[in-house]
Amino acid sequence: MISIKRYLESNRDELLSCVLECYRAALAAMGTTSVQACPPVGSTLHENLSRVLEKISPELPPPQMLEAEAEVEQELEKWAEGATEYYRQRTKEFKELLLVMASTADAVGERDTRYQARFQALSARLAKMADLQDLKEVRASLMTSATELKTCVQEMAQDGKETVAQLRAEVQQCRARIEEVERIAVVDRLTGLSNRQGIESALEFRLTQKRPFCLMMLDLNGFKKLNDQYGHLAGDQLLKQFATELKGVFRATDCVGRWAGDEFVVVFDSSAEEAKQFAERVQKWVFGNYTVEDGATKRKVHVDAALGVTEWQPGETRAALLGRADKLMYGQKSSR
Repeated sequence: MISIKRYLESNRDELLSCVLECYRAALAAMGTTSVQACPPVGSTLHENLSRVLEKISPELPPPQMLEAEAEVEQELEKWAEGATEYYRQRTKEFKELLLVMASTADAVGERDTRYQARFQALSARLAKMADLQDLKEVRASLMTSATELKTCVQEMAQDGKETVAQLRAEVQQCRARIEEVERIAVVDRLTGLSNRQGIESALEFRLTQKRPFCLMMLDLNGFKKLNDQYGHLAGDQLLKQFATELKGVFRATDCVGRWAGDEFVVVFDSSAEEAKQFAERVQKWVFGNYTVEDGATKRKVHVDAALGVTEWQPGETRAALLGRADKLMYGQKSSR
């Protein structure tokens, strides 16, 4: 026990650093898995935990460490509430669709029961005609029955059209709501770009198509410093503006997304040579001066980014492609 105590005392700083690194790794894993578990709210948790990670270091005073811990707990609670609400809404959408189908089936059943009584009355009238002796009376009764039969069939046809039209309208409304939920699930709430799930879907689609495409990854330079100096609201303003300018460089068919924090990814159909031209446009038109508000004060900030562009190689996996682009991007960042 004495040896252990001495070891702990002599290696206190090293052990503290190790514990903090484990804690940071656990928070990073929480952020990543939350995106996989529930993308619409997971991306927000991932971003917020990333911000907390930036604060945590061995030099952080204990009071601020406790604040960071409380912030993590608060973010996890918000994620749990958001995920619960998201899946509750999805369940509600499908329940509504099932109720529409059930009510329509009930309506068809009621209609059939109503017309069944009319057909039974008509059949009874036709049966009585066998006992009629007067041909004129038989003819009149037959004409009446034929007219009523025609009317009944026409009403059934009209009822059927209205029932089907109502069903189609209600199903379309439910489908539109579900599609909107699915659309929101792949959109980054802050910037309006595709989120990580949307980017991964775009990559998977192109991998199945097996046609040439390129991947661009960007990591803003000095973004943490801007956040520390002017606050997260100013940082959010910058991310929105940068996202708008970045999207404007590419085509509607390209997937421009926010990967996490201040990292962006673009998946676009082009050759390697064309990709270089897109990279030049980004550097010329997207990098530059932006204006953010620090309270009532407007600040001009210069923004550029480390940039990695690579072309997909036939047979290459999504992970390998992302890894190559990430390596190119950070290679550029470290060279600055």
